[in-house]
Amino acid sequence: MSERRLTILQVNDLHGYLEPHPEVFRGRGKFNYRTCGGLARIASIFKQVRAEQTGEVLALDNGDTFHGTFVAVQSRGEALLPLMNALEFDAMTLHWEFAYGPAQVHKLAAGLNHPPLAINIFDKVSDHLVFDPSRVIERGGLRIGIIGIASNIVDKSMPPSYSEGVCFTLGNTELPAHIERLRSVDRVDLVVVLSHLGFAQDAKLAAEVAGIDVLISGHTHNRLYRPVWVGNTPIIQSGCHGSFVGRLDLTVNGGKIIDVRHEMICVDEQIEPDADMASRVEEVVAPHRAFLGQVVGRLHSPLDRATSLEATMDNVLLDAIAAAAGTRLAFSNGWRYGAPILPGEVTMEHLWNIVPTQPPISTVELTGDELRAMLEANLERTYSPDPYCQMGGFVKRCRGLNMYFKMENPKGHRIEDLLIEGAPIQPGRSYRAAMLGEQGVPGKYGSKRQKLDIDAIESLQQLFERGRQVRGSRRGSVVAV
Repeated sequence: MSERRLTILQVNDLHGYLEPHPEVFRGRGKFNYRTCGGLARIASIFKQVRAEQTGEVLALDNGDTFHGTFVAVQSRGEALLPLMNALEFDAMTLHWEFAYGPAQVHKLAAGLNHPPLAINIFDKVSDHLVFDPSRVIERGGLRIGIIGIASNIVDKSMPPSYSEGVCFTLGNTELPAHIERLRSVDRVDLVVVLSHLGFAQDAKLAAEVAGIDVLISGHTHNRLYRPVWVGNTPIIQSGCHGSFVGRLDLTVNGGKIIDVRHEMICVDEQIEPDADMASRVEEVVAPHRAFLGQVVGRLHSPLDRATSLEATMDNVLLDAIAAAAGTRLAFSNGWRYGAPILPGEVTMEHLWNIVPTQPPISTVELTGDELRAMLEANLERTYSPDPYCQMGGFVKRCRGLNMYFKMENPKGHRIEDLLIEGAPIQPGRSYRAAMLGEQGVPGKYGSKRQKLDIDAIESLQQLFERGRQVRGSRRGSVVAV
């Protein structure tokens, strides 16, 4: 066979961001912010590459696509269907799509022109796969087998409604058989794994499983400016929020990749928006502009979720729920998604971007022992030395305490000091805390739970209405020592 060429385009972790938005860039001891993203710009990139590489382009979506902004959530993802179809993806896999429940995921899948793929989602009754595990595409004279692996944490660390009737495996034990089938039965030239396990998990997977020609990674929002090679497998991942598009150019000869070129394309103002996609996005967003544009207050300093241990955005959110509940302590999930908010006017759109799940606020009483156990478990899920045991996003967001921990310590022994109001927590003492939804404080911890008649967005509105200007800061609530 003569040399063949294939270009793979990737978008991972869009999280419903249809229009340009601020994005974090790391500078000299500080964060800088630039406007990036937008489906109209992404459409321009896709069209340009397809025009240059006629018939040789594969477009893949790693999932976390149909959830994360007001427009996405209020339509249960359906408003995004014509937009994603217009980008002409070849396949996707899944994660936050399950926030709407499995039945809605099936409805979204039925509205897509490209298939969701997953070798690791099973029906609890029949034990059959819920989605196709793979598909074969001929592109650029090559037969390409695409295998999907969905996020495996949906039924392990997310609300039970997300996984009703289905269960998720890691996919590592199932993968070899699917690779063998594609090679021996379907006679593919290349095997591409489209994964939402996360970069650390994908690196371990590529080390364990032979025969993966390319691994397209998502979930952990890594900006891989260069492919990471695990053996002979290149892995790419391209940030989040549609701020970047991954491009991988392959030269293939005799079923072997002989050259790899990669670019993580920044979707910034240098890219001219595609007029057709801009019109489609405006049609989707226009009915909501008046509501989303309502000003709720002002912000004095930037809010973002760009740091693992604590973040300015979540500190403001914790202040809001603590004030609503009348507590000093407050806990929220360590979400990674949520584009930065810059100083100036804050609108309803910003509030929904902070917490699109719109969970209720509850109070709970936790003993000192339970607090320590909960935080130790969360640290293990975040920093386990075994990537397959990493089950969450960032560290649980905490208000009203100071936790000092050693990241390198073994499971259950990371916390050295845990203080409330400057004093060590007392094992048997009860502490009242505010929490968001089912992920703020898992059900196995605490007692006397009481759901309040206020939700997250309303608490944020009240916070901004009370203060002329809200300021975000990092407080040292959680410190690695």
